[in-house]
Amino acid sequence: MKKLVYLTLLIFLYSCNTSKGIFNQSEKNDFKVEFSGALKNMIHNGDLSAYANLNDYKNINHFYALGAIEELKGEILILDGISYISSVEENQLKIDNSFNHKASLLVNTVVQDWEEFDIHPKVRTYEDLEKCIATKAEQNNISMSEPFPFMIMGKIDSLSWHVINWPEGDNEHSHEKHINSGLHGTHKGADVQILGFYSNRHHAIFTHHTTNMHLHFISRDKSKTGHVDGLRLGNSMKLLLPK
Repeated sequence: MKKLVYLTLLIFLYSCNTSKGIFNQSEKNDFKVEFSGALKNMIHNGDLSAYANLNDYKNINHFYALGAIEELKGEILILDGISYISSVEENQLKIDNSFNHKASLLVNTVVQDWEEFDIHPKVRTYEDLEKCIATKAEQNNISMSEPFPFMIMGKIDSLSWHVINWPEGDNEHSHEKHINSGLHGTHKGADVQILGFYSNRHHAIFTHHTTNMHLHFISRDKSKTGHVDGLRLGNSMKLLLPK
């Protein structure tokens, strides 16, 4: 009888340890997010130099990235290996699909497959979206101790954006000046695709201190792209997380 009790106890302990091991493994994401440069270097030190060369990533399959061009002369968005580089020329938005650029800030990853989720209609604001993404990521075993990418797709109510065009010789940086420099506008009632990176541990690195997200968008017709400053979601929008 004692042997049976000991055997039962051993089986129970082994089961607990095994479950704990699986849980620990799930805390490590299968994908890897990398970053080059840092927002704090720009704002506090005025460092706008290049920390990454986009040509180094040109032939990587399923590559996703966002960031800012060297000297803050434009925005970077790369979706599944396709480059959308936005800049300002004569107060007009220009979009370049080449990789012939260097970046003062780049956040990037490789995602082979995405899993799609419906976003509840009550999720409307930027703050609502941030909470929704964190909840859904935890529910799907994405580790919150590491940064992770996501995408938003569908018809937004409104989206405010900018494409930075930093004046040469201006050495006084701030978040507000970065937003107001260059071209900006509001996109309303249109289909968009948004790439974002979420992290609660990289404030002043690739997210600003007031948010856990960094978002760039492109319109469905590919005529507009840039950094997302604010948004209000529409109905029937989708959230994509790494599968």
